[in-house]
Amino acid sequence: MDRGVEMEKRPSPNFDQRPEDRAPDMLLLHYTGMESAEAALARLADPASKVSAHYLIDEDATLYQLVGEDQRAWHAGVASWAGETDINGCSIGIELQNPGHEFSYRDFPDAQMQALVALAQDIVARHAIPAARVLGHSDVAPGRKEDPGALFDWHLLADAGIGLWPENEFACGEALQLSDGDAVRAMQQKFRDFGYGIPLTGEYCAETRAVVTAFQSHWRCGDVTGDADRGTLAVLDALLAEIQARAG
Repeated sequence: MDRGVEMEKRPSPNFDQRPEDRAPDMLLLHYTGMESAEAALARLADPASKVSAHYLIDEDATLYQLVGEDQRAWHAGVASWAGETDINGCSIGIELQNPGHEFSYRDFPDAQMQALVALAQDIVARHAIPAARVLGHSDVAPGRKEDPGALFDWHLLADAGIGLWPENEFACGEALQLSDGDAVRAMQQKFRDFGYGIPLTGEYCAETRAVVTAFQSHWRCGDVTGDADRGTLAVLDALLAEIQARAG
């Protein structure tokens, strides 16, 4: 950890060893979903909870470290990305204090976001984390998790060199009337190519709606409907093209 970033140590016993020869190459962002940072810190350090994260940032920008980056913190749960299911093993997890959807979800304060930018820039640089692997909990666990949610400013992070954001704005447009079959399967394949764990059912099933919702809450946060519209798919196409261009 960059010693230029001030933090308070709150060690958690909830961790184990990363898989052998598996360095972290993903940054995963969460909200605590609890009413205070102290309550969240207590839970993340409680052996009975069996959950933790590497860092927590309070709304006043206070930064806490709970688990060393060389260890596997327990923050992702049942999750997948790009075919990988041990998300804890390949990621560094940051919790942002926010009561979440259960306790009056609200904006993330500027001070908290600036503290996140400083920490995330340091992590991304040291671990050479690709922009396409800066993700939210809802991305790796769509339908099961919804954090950090549509109020989180992903665009701010991308402007600071953290994560992906499409260069152009795309109008939302009307929801596409996708009939089951090849059109839906083609869309599902694009989301799978992007990284989402989505079945190729050819049906606009509950799993597909959950993935579209997760994608919109990250990259279309002004219009989260769970319905595939032309703007949503235009953003998806643009991000896939950007990933390919960066891969060169």
